[in-house]
Amino acid sequence: MKTLSPKSWGARSMASLLALPLLPVHASVQNPGLAPAPPMGFNNWARFMCDLNETLFTETAQSMLDRGLLDVGYDRLTLDDCWMSHDRAKDGSLQWDAERFPHGIPWLTKYMNSKGFQLGIYQDSGNLTCGGYPGSYEHEEQDAKLFASWGIDYLKLDGCNVWGEEGRSLREEYRVRYMQWHDILTAMPKPLIFSNSAPAYFEGKDGDWAVVMNWVPESGELARHSADVINYAVDGNAWESIMYNYDFHTRLVRYQQPGYYNDPDFLIPDHPSLSMNEKKAQFEVWASIGAPLILSAYVPDLSDEEIAFLSNKALIAVNKDPLAQQSALVSRDGKFDVLTRSLENGDRLLTVLNRGADTATTTISVERLGLSSKSCKYEARDLVTDEVSTIDSAIKVQLESHAAKVYRIALPEKCTKTTPTAMVFNTPSGLCMTASTDSVTFEKCSGSDSQVWHVAATGQDTKLTLSPLSDESVCLAAGDELSLAKCQGGDGINWDHYISGHLRSSSGDCLTQTKDKASVEACVIDSVGQIFGLPSGVRLAKGDLN
Repeated sequence: MKTLSPKSWGARSMASLLALPLLPVHASVQNPGLAPAPPMGFNNWARFMCDLNETLFTETAQSMLDRGLLDVGYDRLTLDDCWMSHDRAKDGSLQWDAERFPHGIPWLTKYMNSKGFQLGIYQDSGNLTCGGYPGSYEHEEQDAKLFASWGIDYLKLDGCNVWGEEGRSLREEYRVRYMQWHDILTAMPKPLIFSNSAPAYFEGKDGDWAVVMNWVPESGELARHSADVINYAVDGNAWESIMYNYDFHTRLVRYQQPGYYNDPDFLIPDHPSLSMNEKKAQFEVWASIGAPLILSAYVPDLSDEEIAFLSNKALIAVNKDPLAQQSALVSRDGKFDVLTRSLENGDRLLTVLNRGADTATTTISVERLGLSSKSCKYEARDLVTDEVSTIDSAIKVQLESHAAKVYRIALPEKCTKTTPTAMVFNTPSGLCMTASTDSVTFEKCSGSDSQVWHVAATGQDTKLTLSPLSDESVCLAAGDELSLAKCQGGDGINWDHYISGHLRSSSGDCLTQTKDKASVEACVIDSVGQIFGLPSGVRLAKGDLN
């Protein structure tokens, strides 16, 4: 785990680039059956840090069983740092701390299995863990085989105490070490689910974070992409910590797919600084964006109300939806975040989050959700209250401060078509692409129709057109200059979106943000002005940008 000071929870700028080609590997994105849904369960770190022992885990498991959490999917408990002895055995093997775990880890695994749970474990890719215990460096295969022999099926691999070897840069070193672990785990008769923490070590470093993010879906089943969520013992603002990680998460829509999940860190429903609205909103947002649902709380002391919202079957079903899309930002205006995605059965998911300090109301048109307003009526089910309302042109939402709502919108048979619709924004700067009379600029996101874009596929390949909601008859076009041109018969209106975030026109140049200016320039793999987030469901171009 990477511990940051409270000052680090504020907004940061970062650069995004891609410098290394993807390796031909066989990981989760090629074998999504290893993790068909985001993992759910418990981890001790944010609540207890190094204060863990056998009793904590047996009590937690029994409470999760008694209070119905196992029944709704929380089936995985993971030991974090400090579970081991400070010294390896004579043969180099890791040893558990016999005082903390008097019966041993194999016994604990069997206990968990007897209750219907799986046991996961923590290690570090450096020579020491973050807590100063033996790391895995130069013991990778030995440790992996040992964990498997104990019945462990999930590995959280941290990234403390890593340095560049053999002239490699630090980000190259992380890739080497995590890919080595990937290869070891993949070759095992029963591969372990692999949680990668490498991106979290670059989230404040310009030019490195997106490089790492570009390869992690090839290395395992989930990846921690930003800071540790605030620890229970820290006297700080937990809501700011949650929102900090959530903001990083919104930049990563294009990476998530069946078998791989972006991880914004733990649910912390018993943190003393959180209001009930904030506790519920974290769960509702995490579930709706397809994030892992891993509790770090003292489960026996959670209130009945907290257990109830954590057990919401409708939201958990959304979280486990086989399509595995991540919700994308439709709009952001400084108060309301509006997100949407599609579900496997064709339903459309709408999530609304009030980040403002006061109760407020917003109205969201069906066009913003990628739906048609022509003679169509939709049923919107509130996944918390189970209330159903009928909408034809728009849905009106009132929310208290730091509260969220999630709606599952059913599409009638004659209105099943959806179009990926959301902001197009530069992920390093956070500025939104904004349509003007005949061209585009980049401005602070305000939630206007000129900042919401329909993205349509134009054929069987990955070609796309981008049309602003304010004038759907025109499309983003690249010629000698960037412009808005008629979609029918216009030149240069076809674009490819790459895993690196680049939008390349049919002319071969890439959309570029320079301050508030938009242009098309030669594609540069490490240009931070060429990294863009698009709606969920947009098809990515195959192969490398080059």
